[in-house]
Amino acid sequence: MPILVMKFGGTSVATLDRIRRAAKRVGVEVANGYDVIVIVSAMSGETNKLVGFVEETSPLFDAREYDAVVSSGENVTAGLMALTLQEMDIPARSWQGWQVPLKTTSAHSAARIEEIPPENIMAKFGEGMKVAVVAGFQGISPEGRITTLGRGGSDTTAVAFAAAFGAERCDIYTDVDGVYTTDPRISDKARKLDRIAFEEMLELASLGAKVLQTRSVELAMRYKVKLRVLSSFGEMDESAGTLVCDEEDIVESNVVAGVAYSRDEAKMTLISVADRPGIAAAIFGPLADAGVNVDMIVQNIAEEGRTDMTFSCPTNQVARAEAAMNKAKEAGDINFHDLVADINVAKVSVVGIGMRSHAGVAAKMFNALKDEGINIKVITTSEIKISVLIDRKYMELAVQALHDTFELEKSA
Repeated sequence: MPILVMKFGGTSVATLDRIRRAAKRVGVEVANGYDVIVIVSAMSGETNKLVGFVEETSPLFDAREYDAVVSSGENVTAGLMALTLQEMDIPARSWQGWQVPLKTTSAHSAARIEEIPPENIMAKFGEGMKVAVVAGFQGISPEGRITTLGRGGSDTTAVAFAAAFGAERCDIYTDVDGVYTTDPRISDKARKLDRIAFEEMLELASLGAKVLQTRSVELAMRYKVKLRVLSSFGEMDESAGTLVCDEEDIVESNVVAGVAYSRDEAKMTLISVADRPGIAAAIFGPLADAGVNVDMIVQNIAEEGRTDMTFSCPTNQVARAEAAMNKAKEAGDINFHDLVADINVAKVSVVGIGMRSHAGVAAKMFNALKDEGINIKVITTSEIKISVLIDRKYMELAVQALHDTFELEKSA
């Protein structure tokens, strides 16, 4: 039998009624002739509650016990989904990560998948099981301990299973009905995309679009897993949702596919740093060691052997970045006059594979922002992306202006 992977997020399994609704969708695919692997998240809000319990019990918690606690939410959902399917006379069985086994690294709370042997589940399919309900987000370390993959890890679990089992497709059910040209809450002109290339989706996910976890898109692109994002609350329809696929599978596309934003950005500037070989390594090495996720980097023109170095990072990592820089200064590795943090900025980006073959996208973007009186603080570009850092108060205006400028409400 062909295999289909179906993943249901927390809002899709938030109540018993929603689990029943999801189970009916699974039943339709079983009737269509598939053996189905269902990946489930914890019921909406459950993981946050469990994390709260851990932090209240032990502020400096043991990551191994953290994983043991927070992974339990998915176990509950998997068991309830299997029972619901059984009540519908569909042969189903729940599977926890260690039973598969989904083998991971030992990095508790941020483990990476190393292997998913298909033999155990395939043997059960051979014995008549039609649905394997797998607890997402969790696995087992080489030491035999439960691990978790980080928040949003159920998306990664689903794509990894689709790759390991050669699934025909991986359907990600969520509370939105697909991938939009931008956040519909900001622009009422936002349009749902029928298809989007892996590279575009990867950029949008990394830039703040919350539809798919970045690691899941990376995996899908590497293993050529066809992903479909669709709503668990809409009508069942073969054309529903958005298909994330190879660029070659898209006949025509707009130059710009979407506008993404991230409001939780900070701009940090090291003022008057020595302009010498190795200074960048001396700055960004300690930041990496401190776990600071640096994104945009700009170095000013040097004057009299000194320069300014600006970079962006998430606002919740500002204190960590400041500590790392001050420590490096005290150790004599770097010398700077001051470190200035601006936490009132936002990142706005345009993304599209069509940018590879079309000139003038940057000029069009910058003119649109100029016409709205929006000053650009930092610019970075890649082959299919242009990002700018602006004052946060202009973020929504910038998104709307760029969506209109590139006429994203119109299909190609």
